[in-house]
Amino acid sequence: MSRALLHYRHRRLDRARVAARAIGRRGALYPWQSGSDGREETQQLHLNPRSGRWLPDHTHLQHHVGSAIAYNVWQYCEAGGDAEFLHTKGAEMLLQIARFWADSATWDESLGRHRIRGVIGPDEYHEAYPGAERPGLDDNAYTNVMAAWVLTRTLEVLRTLPEPRRRELVERTALEDGEQDHWEDLSRTLHVPFHDGIISQFEGYGDLTELDWDAYVERYGDIRRLDRILEAEGDSVNHYKASKQADVLMLGYLFSPAELQDLFQRLGHRLDEDTWRRTVDYYLARTSHGSTLSGLVHGWVLARCRRAEAWKFCQEALRGDIADLQGGTTGEGIHLGAMAGTLDLVQRGLTGLETRAGALWLDPVPLPELSSYGFSIAYQGHWGIRLRLTSGRLEIAVPPSDLPPIDVELPDRSVGVEPGETATLVVPD
Repeated sequence: MSRALLHYRHRRLDRARVAARAIGRRGALYPWQSGSDGREETQQLHLNPRSGRWLPDHTHLQHHVGSAIAYNVWQYCEAGGDAEFLHTKGAEMLLQIARFWADSATWDESLGRHRIRGVIGPDEYHEAYPGAERPGLDDNAYTNVMAAWVLTRTLEVLRTLPEPRRRELVERTALEDGEQDHWEDLSRTLHVPFHDGIISQFEGYGDLTELDWDAYVERYGDIRRLDRILEAEGDSVNHYKASKQADVLMLGYLFSPAELQDLFQRLGHRLDEDTWRRTVDYYLARTSHGSTLSGLVHGWVLARCRRAEAWKFCQEALRGDIADLQGGTTGEGIHLGAMAGTLDLVQRGLTGLETRAGALWLDPVPLPELSSYGFSIAYQGHWGIRLRLTSGRLEIAVPPSDLPPIDVELPDRSVGVEPGETATLVVPD
């Protein structure tokens, strides 16, 4: 199923390249909301039911969707061991997405850094700077870090491709001399803004006005759709340090702490545990959770950072459609992404399950509210691997086969589990 979804993206690669050319860029620009042929279908206007006004919609500037597709290619090939896909369609998509980011970045002499301007991050509340005539923000941290990750992974794939396939890809994509050197430089010099010792959502975020959250909660009760409330008052959420959903914190959803530290180190920043914890606390206090995906991501991040609060967000994600938490949306359809995400939260978030470097990585998070849980996974050709976590004990059962053993990496040790074996491991609280 994952392979089929990625084939869907590859079939629309040419249309994504046309979209990039239309804005004067090389590479591939995938649409934020895709038509059946890959054209951009994001609405240009949306209705605020509180004010009755139709407002411009600029969410097509969420170019980070390309990085999400690249991330999916990488994760699928890591989990499935599908070298054939990675060396063909996957490599081609990665290359064109990397090329788009390379052509989007500009050098800022005063910063000594490359910058990506005029985009919108995952937080859809902020579409422009206060009073700006044009939409778009500069150096969205999530966008820039993900672009650096795409460039790094693409270079890795190019280095490891079999030579015949590499020559074919270079010829097919007209990869020029010097492009890879430029990508290497970009992957280390993209600007990541900071303010007050935390990662800034975008350049200038720290200069925005603080919102009186208590006053708005007292006045309106439910302020999930703060953007609609402020617009109806004749104001704009663009003025405030207020987010609809996770933006910077999405990085903690996609990457383990070790991976995230390595990414920031590559970009010339030290991201220690205290800095990340402060960043989590900062944005959690300034997020209205106006998306059903927000509680899900925050539950995941908090499972790694502040366990006591994680379960509250897990429960909110599970209730999203049943309780119609967004107010009037359930009647129009279910939130399939949030529903799938609740399952993913248990399977990968609470277990700390990752697939990288040819191993299964596990860093379980014990939650008192969930005393025991288990599930099956498929990994590198092994079907029906059973994982169960109960009271600090992790059980891994690998079904019989003639495949190689599975390498399992825990925070304090490495183990190998042969097909037909069951390993029971004690994990720290």
